[in-house]
Amino acid sequence: MTARNHTSDYLLGNTDAEHERLIRQALRLAPVTEQFFREAGIGPGQRVLDIGSGVGDVAMLAARLVGRSGEVLGIERDARSISRARSRTSEAGLHNVRFTECDIATFTSDTLFDAVVGRYILQFLPEPVAVLRSLIRLVRPGGVVAFQENFWAPFVALSAHLPLWSASVSFLYEIARRHGAHTEMGPALLGAFLDAGLPAPSMRLEIPLGNDPDFTRWVYDSVCSSLPHAKKLSVSIEPLGDIETLRERLQNEVAASNSVVPWLGFVSAWCRTPTN
Repeated sequence: MTARNHTSDYLLGNTDAEHERLIRQALRLAPVTEQFFREAGIGPGQRVLDIGSGVGDVAMLAARLVGRSGEVLGIERDARSISRARSRTSEAGLHNVRFTECDIATFTSDTLFDAVVGRYILQFLPEPVAVLRSLIRLVRPGGVVAFQENFWAPFVALSAHLPLWSASVSFLYEIARRHGAHTEMGPALLGAFLDAGLPAPSMRLEIPLGNDPDFTRWVYDSVCSSLPHAKKLSVSIEPLGDIETLRERLQNEVAASNSVVPWLGFVSAWCRTPTN
């Protein structure tokens, strides 16, 4: 399967281990997403739609920004993920966010939203432009459309200096590409917004760098979540060696290099819907 044959199945699955990986990832990404949402104009009293909510991190972040006078609705089609998201929002004392089990393509609402947001979701959709077109009908004139998506090219290029790290990144890239994810959805957001009838968005690219164990663990965790796909997608795990020791070997390689390694390129794009 190539990137042209997108699947709407979430690449890394919905296991408990993947949920924990997503939560750890969200902690790393939260400051970037919060700054982005504030810049886009998401704030107190607004009604926000979060698509592809997963275990709830983006919805909870938005809920804190809109406050008690606002409301966040998260759409997620996986029942296990919704259950986890509801438990987490309850534990966090957030009463202004709720989740509904629904496919994004069929979601409707009688009340318009002030904003629609999503993180790491359009890349997995078979027709992201069509989905954007349907979503912006649910946003009031002058409302916010804000998405963050991956950009693999700089991630792969900036990883080339370390053999094992590079092999692990290349493994993840091949899994994503062959599974059908749009690996360059980040920079493609411009065209997607325009094709959906939206104005050209404000955009920026961020590439976090690091070398501490928590930072490098992300690649190991992602490899583990991707392993079930390796055989059926004909992606070899041999260049990675023993998976049981991969996490330690990755960190040792990075630490010994006295250098930093990159996170996935993280493209943010936002605009306001037309007012006429």
